[in-house]
Amino acid sequence: MNLKLRRLILAISALIGVVIWLVTNSESYETVFTPVNEDLDYAATAVTEADPNAPLATEILERLEVKGRAPKTGYTREEFYNGWPTVNGCSLRQRIIKREFGESAVLDGCNVVAGEYEEPYTGEYKTFVAKEDISKGIQIDHVVALSDAWQKGAQYLSNEVRYNIATDPLNLLAVDAAANEKKSDGDAATWLPSNKKFRCQYVARQVSVKYKYTLWVTEAEKEAISKVLTNCPNEPAIGV
Repeated sequence: MNLKLRRLILAISALIGVVIWLVTNSESYETVFTPVNEDLDYAATAVTEADPNAPLATEILERLEVKGRAPKTGYTREEFYNGWPTVNGCSLRQRIIKREFGESAVLDGCNVVAGEYEEPYTGEYKTFVAKEDISKGIQIDHVVALSDAWQKGAQYLSNEVRYNIATDPLNLLAVDAAANEKKSDGDAATWLPSNKKFRCQYVARQVSVKYKYTLWVTEAEKEAISKVLTNCPNEPAIGV
């Protein structure tokens, strides 16, 4: 089945879902299937593309301070943010999903209700035909987990900088829910994606986030990242 046909099927499936919803919620007709918000093409989509002029991830890794973990005492997610912010009327979560789904995304206003993409952590090609499937199957992962960031410098930063760490699209990926739960708050020394083809970009993104926000790495973490990058010494840093 070619891509155009799959997109047509996804769009029809999403429309059927909306029609069913309308039948049971006719009083809300005016709010359903609002026009596509072009602002969903978030400016930060550039972080998914390698900049040929960017420094190498190996170079950025060498610039990071190497230290042990600070105590986790005092960590809560609320030290970084209280839920996804709304940017130009649309949730950042929906923006990130739209970014990953690309042209296949079927939208109901700001909400992505169907689409397909190659999930980075597992490498599986996933197709979603209902918003409920997306909600259950996809989570937005902080590539540098917030708990890890807290123990490697973020607790000493300002509230504003911590908020930026939590909401920077450079640090966000729409990923398989089960894989994200296995990762938990692990760093590269304790967890890497099962999709080996994505590992180079994954650690390059972690290094880039840590450099951008002056976070450090542990010796074990640095060794794990270096080992991955030996397979891709020309992997560029992202957004640096």
